[in-house]
Amino acid sequence: MDSLYNTIDVFVSGDWGNENSIDLDHPIQVSCIRGADIVPIERNEYNNIPQRFITSKSFSEKKLKEGDIIIEKSGGSPVQSTGRVVYVSKKLLEAHPNLVCSNFCVAIRIKKNWNPLYIFYYIKRVYEQGLFFNFEGKTSGIKNLDVEAAYKAIPIEYRNRSEQDKSISLLTSIERKITVNRQINRNLEALAKQLYDYWFVQFDFPNEEGKPYKSSGGKMVWNEKLRRNIPQNWECKKICEVARTCSGGTPMSSREEYYKNGNIPWINSGELNNSFITSASNYITKLGLDNSSAKLYPPNTILVALYGATAGKVSLLTFEASSNQAVCGVIMNSPQMTNYIRYYLSSLLNYFVLISTGSARDNISQETIKNIWAVIPEDRILALFDQEVEKITQMIVSNQTETETLTKQRDELLPLLMNGQVSLLNCD
Repeated sequence: MDSLYNTIDVFVSGDWGNENSIDLDHPIQVSCIRGADIVPIERNEYNNIPQRFITSKSFSEKKLKEGDIIIEKSGGSPVQSTGRVVYVSKKLLEAHPNLVCSNFCVAIRIKKNWNPLYIFYYIKRVYEQGLFFNFEGKTSGIKNLDVEAAYKAIPIEYRNRSEQDKSISLLTSIERKITVNRQINRNLEALAKQLYDYWFVQFDFPNEEGKPYKSSGGKMVWNEKLRRNIPQNWECKKICEVARTCSGGTPMSSREEYYKNGNIPWINSGELNNSFITSASNYITKLGLDNSSAKLYPPNTILVALYGATAGKVSLLTFEASSNQAVCGVIMNSPQMTNYIRYYLSSLLNYFVLISTGSARDNISQETIKNIWAVIPEDRILALFDQEVEKITQMIVSNQTETETLTKQRDELLPLLMNGQVSLLNCD
């Protein structure tokens, strides 16, 4: 039995660099990966990695290569340890050739007799077991992982390279399907958003003759409440006039009977990173629901995150569920208006961020949601839009559900492969 530390060939330190190139000798612009970039990279989303400047000397020492593994050594939270990892893939490097990690991270380069992806998956499994909590210290309130001590204490059984490669072949085949599903869904969501913009931002929805309304000379009238022109015969109403809103609640955490064996899905604001909620991670009991301000939302409720890192984010709930108080449910009076209002509220993200208040974190109130003015199209246009978007929605939900099933299979398979409990004759 070896230690995880002995699989490492080289440590590569991070460099946060400068925001601009001033006062740097031979500056080079780099993409710098932080802990905050780990989850987006796992989803193959690379657009928001920060651009920084470091010296050419530092870059020559700290430039990352395909197969490197980045470790988050500082950060975490009371319920999330440090030690998360991200794999430097060929695809990531194609998007960001000049890649380094921040000084809150460190990268490792794996020895030749180990498959780097095998080690990456092994570390992920260790992280999910919560073992890194045992190797953390605090400096100025920030948790720091003692990477060397942790990796020396964590055992790993050597398997020959052929066995490692076969295990990784199986895992990556599942990952590829997950990646494809996510890309398809991003394209489908972009298509639906484009349709929304064309119809309700440019007002080129199909007129009675099937031609684009505004471009074909459709009459526009001034609306005082919105301070802009809208199509003739369209209305302007507050969200509370076309929907009922309610926020959730949290059953008392000290009451075990409010949570144990719970079967009522309970959504938190962090889950609103996805445009659609197709499953839940947490559950409460009927007793917990009845003894808190949590409420049951029906399927097709629009959820808006009221505070936290996701404040202003909007998702569509696809099943009956409750939520905590950081989420506002918007239940439309007319079902055919749901898709339209969801995209309308989603378009207000920058506005929500601008008006949000709170000393520790951004906050939006339920009253804010209720009193938002919205353009209300004619029933014919709403019905047409709902008909078109619902087809896209069903495809997205199907793909997301399959992705969640594949993710569960991958996570269940991972420890079996790492422990050699599954025999792989051929995974090519």
